[in-house]
Amino acid sequence: MRSGADWLASATPLEVEEFLDGLSENALLALPWMFEFWALPHQLPPAGAGKTWVIMGGRGAGKTRAGSEWVRAEVEGAGPTDSGRSRRVALVGETVDQVIAVMIEGESGILACSPPDRRPEWQATKKQLVWPNGAIAQVFSAHDPNSLRGPQFDAAWVDELAKWPKAEDAWDQLQFGLRLGENPRQVVTTTPQNVGVLKDILKNPSTVMTHAPTEANRAYLAASFLEEVRVRYAGTTKGAQELDGLLIEDAEGALWTTAMLEAGRISEVPRLQRIVVAVDPPVTGHGKSDECGIVVVGAITEGPTQDWQAVVLADCSVKGASPDQWARAAIAAMDRFGADRLVAEVNQGGDLVEKVIRQVDPLVPYRAVRASKGKTARAEPVSALYEQGRVSHVRGLAALEAQMLQMTRHGYVGKGSPDRVDALVWALTDLIVEPAETYRRPQVRGI
Repeated sequence: MRSGADWLASATPLEVEEFLDGLSENALLALPWMFEFWALPHQLPPAGAGKTWVIMGGRGAGKTRAGSEWVRAEVEGAGPTDSGRSRRVALVGETVDQVIAVMIEGESGILACSPPDRRPEWQATKKQLVWPNGAIAQVFSAHDPNSLRGPQFDAAWVDELAKWPKAEDAWDQLQFGLRLGENPRQVVTTTPQNVGVLKDILKNPSTVMTHAPTEANRAYLAASFLEEVRVRYAGTTKGAQELDGLLIEDAEGALWTTAMLEAGRISEVPRLQRIVVAVDPPVTGHGKSDECGIVVVGAITEGPTQDWQAVVLADCSVKGASPDQWARAAIAAMDRFGADRLVAEVNQGGDLVEKVIRQVDPLVPYRAVRASKGKTARAEPVSALYEQGRVSHVRGLAALEAQMLQMTRHGYVGKGSPDRVDALVWALTDLIVEPAETYRRPQVRGI
């Protein structure tokens, strides 16, 4: 769905002139304040919105403006002194100062978004906004959940819930107070974080959600800001959360966590002694088949094996590829990174896997590996390497990392098969796990 602003940006000068000439004087004066005309799709409530509307997005995606305009739509009536749908609103942020600085007085706050004849008065001593029609919005801090005991509301705007220090308690107290009118409701504007209260809200049947990445609001953001955050965070789990506005969850009993992956993030690749490309081929090769996991990993193999380090360099996995296509993708990855060896699991394809690969490159250094343990058992020694801080990731591995976060001690809890993770495990097993086990294995001397 295109906004009016999108239409104006793409319209010809003649179309814009005809559109403006067709407006009455009052309509022309009101146009800058008509948010429905200018809003991006994620900034407007979905049809049939329930009790809670969650606007989840990246930094700068326009969440604050959407929250301010939602409050306006709740409290304003047809005329400046006419009653709106709601008359008692709670404005809840992490601190009182942040509510005032962002939600009320900020560039996208309520005061900036309100037309002169409907602009509320900020009463600092009472920490409240008062509209010409008598509607009142009170300010609350999530640091003080008990301040929400007693007051009652018919609407609420909750900002950056995911980073509140006492989120669950503050949220619960707000729900007890949201009891006025026929259908009290609330909007939540937040950058997602892996916190229980947000996940519980999203699971509630009365919740609806809209979502947008930072890029959705690029027309109103500095180009230098976008360039900087793209370079710094693109392709990372933090980027997926802070820029794409995606909720990155750590599964219960996960072998890898978001914190573990972020701790191993590097910008420069050190000198590597070995590089392997590991392949986890799909059972079939058509559009609906599983992905073919292809992961490139290098290792620093200086000193004792217990000191060896590894760097995950690339995820070259392909989906819906024929055997010839995934074999060529794997060989291309070897050529690109100067890999020493191609490691491929052969449980499903047996000798056919090697045959397919050698049809592409007859001389490729190749090692077939066969799984004798389950996925979890194979993955646990590799997970231990991450816990020890011995594996780093370059940027750009978001799809692989998303699978890793769904790999638990009880198995894979994501959709489909963790083919990227399987390839990663085979690569690190070849580079570090097996050499270390060989080093630790007792040597039997002959007589």
